[in-house]
Amino acid sequence: MPEQLLLPPLTAVRAFEAAARYGSFTRAAEELGMTQAAVSYQIKQLEDRAGVPLFRRQPRGVQLTPDGAQLAARAGEALEILRVAFAELRQTTEDTLVISVIAAFAASVLGPRLWQFQAENPDIATRIDINQKQVNLEAGEASVAIRIGDGNWDGMRADHLMRPEITPMISPAYIDRHGPLTCLEDLLTAPRVVAGHPAWDRWFKAAGLTPPCTKNQHDKTMGSQIFEVQAAKAGQGVTLLTPTYYRQELANGELIQPFDIVVESGRPVWLVYAERRRNSPAIRAFRKWLLAEMQILVVAG
Repeated sequence: MPEQLLLPPLTAVRAFEAAARYGSFTRAAEELGMTQAAVSYQIKQLEDRAGVPLFRRQPRGVQLTPDGAQLAARAGEALEILRVAFAELRQTTEDTLVISVIAAFAASVLGPRLWQFQAENPDIATRIDINQKQVNLEAGEASVAIRIGDGNWDGMRADHLMRPEITPMISPAYIDRHGPLTCLEDLLTAPRVVAGHPAWDRWFKAAGLTPPCTKNQHDKTMGSQIFEVQAAKAGQGVTLLTPTYYRQELANGELIQPFDIVVESGRPVWLVYAERRRNSPAIRAFRKWLLAEMQILVVAG
């Protein structure tokens, strides 16, 4: 049989790839503008052609078989290559590059610098989606994401950006209200923003001090450093913040880091994108730019 006859119909491949991403024939049909029965038919045609089942049909949705999972990864990559090829023929790189990002990173790193990426890549439209939740990159909810974690996500590639270190910071307003911090022991009685934050214990121990009792402190976090830094600037108390995020404020005196001791506050920060989209021109351009910017930012610390 001529080799080209072994290629399955593109319609069947698209139906299979969408159903694999969503784990649902219904959602695949919605994306493709087909009926659920049509999606099921296309996938059955593909299974007959392959000679193996690609999905296990379940009461709620479908699940890929091992053979189906192997094909899904290659099918997604192949469709992405085709999409990029046609985009290049149209002399355009992408649709909008949607960047899902945690709030503190967006405000402190991306916000002040993204214009540089846009100036260097005028053909790539960008949109920042501030989101603390993990979006589905496989389903196209965003193009890339800035995530906190261990760097291991199924079907994803992840580039390490930074380790989130924190240290106590104050502001001139704090000094006006409470006086300066002249020695480590001053922190034992100083008012602290989010005094119940678990990283305080780690910091005190790194400083050789016994952490003060926080039994009645219930404020573990404000949800994001963008709120905590505002409390610090207002002079409400000593605040644990990430120096990498606030280089400019430290340089111009808006914030003061009274002691050199820093501790890790949790898991690292990563740039994450779908494996099948690793060759996307927009993602490759953004990755190259962001890694270079982070190198400068981290080294500056």
